[in-house]
Amino acid sequence: MSERIVIHPVTRVEGHAKISIYLDDAGEVSSAQFHVTEFRGFEKLCEGRPFHEMPGLMSHICGICPISHILASSKAGDMLLGVEIPRAAAKQRRLVNYAQVLQSHALSFFHLSSPDFFLGLDAAPAKRNLFGLIESNPELARRGIRLRQFGQRVIELVGGKRIHPAWGTPGGVLRAVGIAERDEILSWVPEALESMEMVFSQFKPLLDALAPEIEHIGNFPTLFLGTVTPDGALEFYDGLIRIVDAERNVVADGLDPHRYASYIGEASEEWSFMKFPFYKPLGYPGGAYRVGPLARLNVAQWAGTPLADRELKEFKQRSEGAVCHSFFFHLARLIEMLHSIERIEELANDPELLREHVRAKAGQNRNHGVGSCEAPRGVLFHDYEVDDDGLMRKVNLLIATAQNNLAMNRAVEQTAQHFISARRLQEGMLNRVEAAIRCFDPCLSCSTHAAGKMPLVVELRDSSHQLLDRAQRG
Repeated sequence: MSERIVIHPVTRVEGHAKISIYLDDAGEVSSAQFHVTEFRGFEKLCEGRPFHEMPGLMSHICGICPISHILASSKAGDMLLGVEIPRAAAKQRRLVNYAQVLQSHALSFFHLSSPDFFLGLDAAPAKRNLFGLIESNPELARRGIRLRQFGQRVIELVGGKRIHPAWGTPGGVLRAVGIAERDEILSWVPEALESMEMVFSQFKPLLDALAPEIEHIGNFPTLFLGTVTPDGALEFYDGLIRIVDAERNVVADGLDPHRYASYIGEASEEWSFMKFPFYKPLGYPGGAYRVGPLARLNVAQWAGTPLADRELKEFKQRSEGAVCHSFFFHLARLIEMLHSIERIEELANDPELLREHVRAKAGQNRNHGVGSCEAPRGVLFHDYEVDDDGLMRKVNLLIATAQNNLAMNRAVEQTAQHFISARRLQEGMLNRVEAAIRCFDPCLSCSTHAAGKMPLVVELRDSSHQLLDRAQRG
């Protein structure tokens, strides 16, 4: 008789989800699904609000990557105003975006995923966490915490707060950077670069021992989508969209992020609150693509900073075509952390960063604005329609984690089919299925804003948890 294995909750991810693994009559895995079970309605909450409020409101979508939402929202506001922001403001935005990438990737790699690498995927769950890492490798754990602290401190110095700063605005930013803030940022750089050298030296030798996981956790062909400069370099703040296939052939290039809806569609399924974006020319689900660190390194020809370029060259040699192993999201994060540190140093040394003209002021000139940037987990789009009074009429948020949804479900299924046997079910097998999700570092609370087809159940319970009433939609 067919059965179902449920992993609930999925651990060491940001947000709430579960995994269903379906077994056939012979006890073998036939399929698997990744269910995102939380729902948040930010798109609806925006309606009727003045568009100038959006960056501050949007920063509260997430406590891990608020800067990404501030930037995409501010850029949508720039478009509504029809202005080019001051150069000092653009440099500030870039600086803080690199700091966001650094701190978020450090959280993902060290706090959430590194216990699997350095302690083992079969280690006891009570030890397989950050505290276990601190016990077994205190210096590595300390370095990871400090790297995240560096990113957060840059955000705090420039934006005023490390979480949800009221800093970005349509037309630029709200405050200038001072010499003292600039000097403190630069003082962190030597230690950060030294820490990255240590992490690479300890992580890369582990990859040979992890060969079975690398080969069977999310290793399949898809498209890869990311932002690049006009000459094909790695880009996080502004640029054009490039799409490559599994052979690293360019499928589409020079795509305007403002026209994302012309080439990205959004489907929904009844078993998840998260949407399923796809590349329209290939349809659903054939147009599955991946975004984020792995995708960015696959679509970019180079990083543009010396240390990251050296690592990127080695990274690309891991495959004749695109690097399709989802496990290499982790290595890609390290390369992007190194690149971010190099860019932070470069921007902090730029005298233009200190200029005091940081905001272009204008009235509303358009009724439609789209802003995009590369969030840590991939390209992010904010799409706003406003009336003539500047009030929000319609909002669409296309989140990076949602764009990985098709790939995450496929990774879960592939991993379960290879590693799970109902005849000898072991905890380490289930951890490998969860590890497939951790490759993508999903931010689930970011990604569930518009309701799909998933049934919604609301239960009313009293203080003793007795069920008083129940309503279900769908």
